[in-house]
Amino acid sequence: MQLLDFDLQHLEDVPAVIGVDEAGRGPLAGPVSAAAVYLRKDFYQSEWAAENATEINDSKQLTEKKREHLFEAIIQAEPGLIHFASFMADIDDIESLNILGATRKSMANCIQQLQSLDDCPFQVPDEGNDWLFRESEGSTVARILVDGKPLKPFPFVHTAIVKGDGKSLAIAMASIIAKVTRDRYMQKQAERYPAYGFTSNKGYGTKKHIEALKSHGPCKIHRPSFLNNILST
Repeated sequence: MQLLDFDLQHLEDVPAVIGVDEAGRGPLAGPVSAAAVYLRKDFYQSEWAAENATEINDSKQLTEKKREHLFEAIIQAEPGLIHFASFMADIDDIESLNILGATRKSMANCIQQLQSLDDCPFQVPDEGNDWLFRESEGSTVARILVDGKPLKPFPFVHTAIVKGDGKSLAIAMASIIAKVTRDRYMQKQAERYPAYGFTSNKGYGTKKHIEALKSHGPCKIHRPSFLNNILST
């Protein structure tokens, strides 16, 4: 099934979907990034979707060049066609909330950003039996599709989809935004902390990165709780 068709199944009883995904849960350094993409039914019949949907996939399955191309296509889309938000939880969030808590915070922040947009009106039910909700007067209900397992606790009712970034177009688009946003941030950090090779490893624990950690010690954007085993050997 194509990613676009997967979303259309979830749009049978609601007017919009919101795809949510993260990037950067596993690295030794840098923030965890999340993004949310709000798409109405008319998006799926748009010229933009016809031109780009078949190229979109889980960001991990795309080359950096392709991710960058699709990211630019998303942000340059016709105004009002694609609404999206991104947020990065920093090292303090990761250390105080743990990586899962920081991820939940990032995802929730993205949805809250979307809710604040004047031209992106939607409501997400606070409770209910799965998605047996209906459009209410003066507002719309959006179905939130999140990559992975259910988020607990989480302030928004959502549908969790394991490996959703390879199934849902909205989630895949969110994965691209989250990944590119984080990668660009890490490239900037490479200028401040050149010893660790952030340009190439983006904070992940490559052999050269670990060697640099043992030689130079951690910098300000390393995650202390992720380094215990590495620095103790």
